[in-house]
Amino acid sequence: MTDFQRDKQIVRDYTAAFDSADPDDRLSVLKAYTVPDYYWRGMHPFYELSGAEAVFANFWDGLFTSFTSVQRRMDIFFAGQNIYSEKTENWVCNMGHFVGLFDQDWLGIPATHKMAYLPYAEFHRIEDGKIAESALFCDIIRIMQQVGLDPIPTQTAAAIIQPGPQTHDGFLFNSQDPKEAQISLDLVAQMVEDLNILNQTGDDRCPPSVLAETWHQDMVWYGPGGIGSTYTIERYQEQHQYPFREGLTDKKFLGHVTRIAEGNYVGWFGWPNLTNRNRGGFLGLLESDKKAEMRVVDIYRRDGDKLAENWVFIDILYYLIQHDVDLLKNPDALKR
Repeated sequence: MTDFQRDKQIVRDYTAAFDSADPDDRLSVLKAYTVPDYYWRGMHPFYELSGAEAVFANFWDGLFTSFTSVQRRMDIFFAGQNIYSEKTENWVCNMGHFVGLFDQDWLGIPATHKMAYLPYAEFHRIEDGKIAESALFCDIIRIMQQVGLDPIPTQTAAAIIQPGPQTHDGFLFNSQDPKEAQISLDLVAQMVEDLNILNQTGDDRCPPSVLAETWHQDMVWYGPGGIGSTYTIERYQEQHQYPFREGLTDKKFLGHVTRIAEGNYVGWFGWPNLTNRNRGGFLGLLESDKKAEMRVVDIYRRDGDKLAENWVFIDILYYLIQHDVDLLKNPDALKR
C-alpha cells in the first residue's frame, strides 16, 4: 500500500509557509522546499521554467505585485501515484482560487482595485522530501472577464466562479482506501476509451446514453473562461461537447504527464494532452490547417459508480497563440 501522507504534508507545509511569508521571504521559502533543478510548467505566457529564482521572478513576483492581500482558497487536495511512471512517482494536487485585490495591471490586463478570483490547479511531484517538479494552470481569461473584457464572445456556457465539490469533501488530508482510488481510475479510463472511440468513428453528436455510461445525469462540468460551465448531460453536450467536437477535427489524444487518484478524486494534466485542427467556429476562430496543441487539466469527483463533477483548465491563450491570436495584446482580436 502506498502512503502519500508524508508527501501531502510537505505540500501542506510549503503552501502554508509560502502563502503567509513576508514579500521579502517568499523566494527563500520556495527555494527551501524545492530541489536545485526545480522544473516548473505554467500557462501562456510563462511556459517552462527551471529553478526557484526563475519561477519566482517570472510568475510569483508579478502575481503578488499585481494582486495584494492574496489568499489561497483551496477546494480540493489529494495525492496519488502516477500511473504512467515505471518507478514510484508521487504527485500532490491542490485546486481552488487565488483571491486578492487587483491593484496593479497584470499581463496587460487593467487593474480594477476590486476583489478578483483567479482559478488555479497545481500539481507537485515529490522526490526525497522536496518538490522536484510543478505544474500550475491559472485561468487568466477569467480575470479578463472579471474586469469587464469579453475576449471570447462566442462562449457557449455560463461564466461563473466555480465552486468546490458539492459534497464539501475535497480535502483528503488523511489516508484513503487504495481500493477506492483504483475504482476511480478505472472509471475515468472507461470514459477516456469511450471518447477515443468517438474520435475514431467521427461521431461528433453522440446520444446522451454514451455519456450516461460513466456520468451522472446531473453532472456538473466547470469549464475554463472562454467555454464556461454547464450542468446535466444534455446541457453539457449542447453547450460544450457538440461545439467542441464539431468545431475541431483530426483530434489526436497524446496522453498525460501524470494521472493520479486518491479516494474518489482523480486528476491529470498533459503537455500537451491532444492536438487538433480548427474547422472554424470554435472559440470564434476561422478555419485553419494548423495542427494545434491543447494543454489541459481535468479534476474529477466520483460519486458511487459514476462521475459527478469535473473541473477543467485549458491553456486557451496558448491554443490561440498557435492561431496567431494574442488576446493579452489585443483582447478584441476575436470580435468580428
